[in-house]
Amino acid sequence: MIRALLLAGLLLCASLAQAFDLEQLSAQLAKPALLRGPFIQEKHLRALPQPLTSKGLFVLSAEHGLLWQLRSPLHLDYRIDANGIARRTKQGWQQQAGQDSAGQQSRLFLAVLKGDHAGLARDFELHLGGSADAWQLSLTPRSLLLKQIFSVIQIQGGALVERIELQEAQGDSTLLRLPDSQTGNSLSEQERNDFAD
Repeated sequence: MIRALLLAGLLLCASLAQAFDLEQLSAQLAKPALLRGPFIQEKHLRALPQPLTSKGLFVLSAEHGLLWQLRSPLHLDYRIDANGIARRTKQGWQQQAGQDSAGQQSRLFLAVLKGDHAGLARDFELHLGGSADAWQLSLTPRSLLLKQIFSVIQIQGGALVERIELQEAQGDSTLLRLPDSQTGNSLSEQERNDFAD
């Protein structure tokens, strides 16, 4: 009986020692200096039977920020960095107000991909489950402003973020899939120019 209790105690301690926590997730997601790949975004609107689907490419630099390059159905480029959100126009990069839900989603996306759980925890209650290879993070808004935009945000991944689902307060939702993200060490010349402008 005593041996069974000791064994149960040791197994419990081992499982606690192996528990995957927010610090480990942050370290895991912050590790790559550069991340790039395709994205597929589905906007599910209550009024439409089919989702609105857009596709494109993203580049996340730990040093510079995020390039979000929409390629279908429209061709639009956004840059999200410490200065806020900018959109590429014929005249060059133009800063956007970024106070609407798109701005909130963009900043949230940047924080998620960078593994900034401390930043997320200021605005959301975080609930993490799973392991380093297959984890799920649930974000529930704290502030009244965010509660008016989101009801809950579900994020899933392994070594990298693979899927983000934003459930909006009015019933619409956005599903973002990152099917083939790749890590890297250096930006291309065009990417360096985009971040420098």
